[in-house]
Amino acid sequence: VSDDGRPHVVAVTARWEGDALVMGAGRSSSRNAGARPHVSVLWPPAEPGGYSLIVDGEAAVAPRPDGGEVTLRPTRAVLHRPGPPADDGSSCGSDCVPLLRS
Repeated sequence: VSDDGRPHVVAVTARWEGDALVMGAGRSSSRNAGARPHVSVLWPPAEPGGYSLIVDGEAAVAPRPDGGEVTLRPTRAVLHRPGPPADDGSSCGSDCVPLLRS
């Protein structure tokens, strides 16, 4: 969320380093992640009708002159797509596959 309360959405390229996702970020994104470290990252489906990957985590920012580098330690991850639940006992109202919960 940005300073004015609106969601802050940007496109990034992430890479794995150990058990964390690392991505470059501009000045505004770095400032927002530093002030509000609960971050979500979304990868859209690779094909129509496929699952999106949503990863929630705790962000830490390493400042750089052009912004920063954000390290995200995942705390929860789910594969998600609209539609009826794959499992009748699921807490998700859509077709979700939990991958990580902490």
